[in-house]
Amino acid sequence: MAEFSLSDLEKIVHERAHSGDPDSWTAKLFARGIDKAAQKLGEEAVETVIAAVKGDKQGLVSESADLIYHWLVVLGLSGVPLSDVLKELEGRTGRSGIAEKASRPKG
Repeated sequence: MAEFSLSDLEKIVHERAHSGDPDSWTAKLFARGIDKAAQKLGEEAVETVIAAVKGDKQGLVSESADLIYHWLVVLGLSGVPLSDVLKELEGRTGRSGIAEKASRPKG
């Protein structure tokens, strides 16, 4: 059995976003636009943090899945492919996080 990947989920989000299916949460989020999708992303981020702080491992797994899903929806609505984010992360792996952060433009 092949391992499920973020790329697989990105494809599913794209397909469902443009499906026109009235029962699809993804299609509804895309129809409501970036403001609603970003709001949901923020809510899921907070719920993920709460589960982590509580030590609720199953909650952390569940909320993390919701967070990643909504993050991919926001990327899709913004026209940013997952591959761009992965390239950014790959470019950061050759140096320490402290050095990478210090090299960012101030602003």
